[in-house]
Amino acid sequence: MQSYDVLVVGAGAAGVGIGCALQELTLTPNQWLIIDRTAVGSSFRHWPCEMRLITPSFPGNDFGVIDLNAVTPHTSPALSLAAEHPSGPDYARYLCSLAEHFELPIRTDVSVTAVEPADDGFIVRTTSEPLHARLVIWAAGEFQYPRTTGFCGAEQCLLASTVSSWNHIMGTDPIIIGGYESGMDAAIHLARRGMAVRVIDAGTPWDTIDTDPSRTLSPYTQERLRALPNGALTLIGETRVERVVTVAEGYYVFTNHHPVPLFSAMAPILATGFAGSLSSPAIAPLFARRDDGYVVLTTEDESTITPGLFVVGPNVRHDDLIFCFIYKFRQRFAVVARAIGQRLGLPTDGLDWYRERGMFLDDLSCCDTTCAC
Repeated sequence: MQSYDVLVVGAGAAGVGIGCALQELTLTPNQWLIIDRTAVGSSFRHWPCEMRLITPSFPGNDFGVIDLNAVTPHTSPALSLAAEHPSGPDYARYLCSLAEHFELPIRTDVSVTAVEPADDGFIVRTTSEPLHARLVIWAAGEFQYPRTTGFCGAEQCLLASTVSSWNHIMGTDPIIIGGYESGMDAAIHLARRGMAVRVIDAGTPWDTIDTDPSRTLSPYTQERLRALPNGALTLIGETRVERVVTVAEGYYVFTNHHPVPLFSAMAPILATGFAGSLSSPAIAPLFARRDDGYVVLTTEDESTITPGLFVVGPNVRHDDLIFCFIYKFRQRFAVVARAIGQRLGLPTDGLDWYRERGMFLDDLSCCDTTCAC
């Protein structure tokens, strides 16, 4: 059985980003490994071809303002891709260039089936062979783990995350369940094609004003919504879907607020977010859970019940702080890398420049999202 000091699971933005930070610890190639069940940047490769990163990229690194979509302090997707809002495949290309440039030890086509704590670390069962690791960093993301439950008949809906292009969707009267970013992105592209789009959400995210962009629609999405013709979208807020029923003519969507169900000849599009990879049976039992379902982590993003198991990426939460965007969760790479270095007895001064460039957030009390206007 091959044995490593550190095993990173996932080669997306989080996996490649933490990998670049780990390189600062002077780990040798045989001391650590990144594995992914498909390929580097796989989730981004599966985005609908029209989807773009909602956070803008701009090469401000020379002036101390790191590109919002960069996962290292000294790179810029805007510069390498010549795009302000890169597509999924473009961003995967950026991640691949980092993996190659930094010579990250990545093995693809390796799917994890179980993570088992052992006396000297972990046994990670995979579809190829078991691996041993003293420390494990879980860096798998969310996009490939959509939320598929919540009401009766949800399985009859079309998952937004499985659509390769919104131009392939045929019909005239789509109903989209979920009004946050993925739902609104679908709504915008379908409305641009002249469809009469209805969006249902339990809240009213399109009206929410919050200084934390994780709790409201991005400016990029709001701008695109304003550009649509009047009447292109029907927004149905404060409404919970209770069930979806299939009939010969199409689909009825029953809600808690409308005595008459909504009808569409098309399968409703389900865009209610992501359960995340930490819901996988392979890893879920190794974490304590908060009341909202997210995992409980230490100040170094380590499991509170399984020492040696760390998390990086959009699944990280601390109190009411949400690290779902790249520019947010990248702030914790150096925190985890420092903990790994200290655990292995390696020098961590190579991470100092992460702090100098504003990518080392270990004091969460400074996360004040208050804006004057």
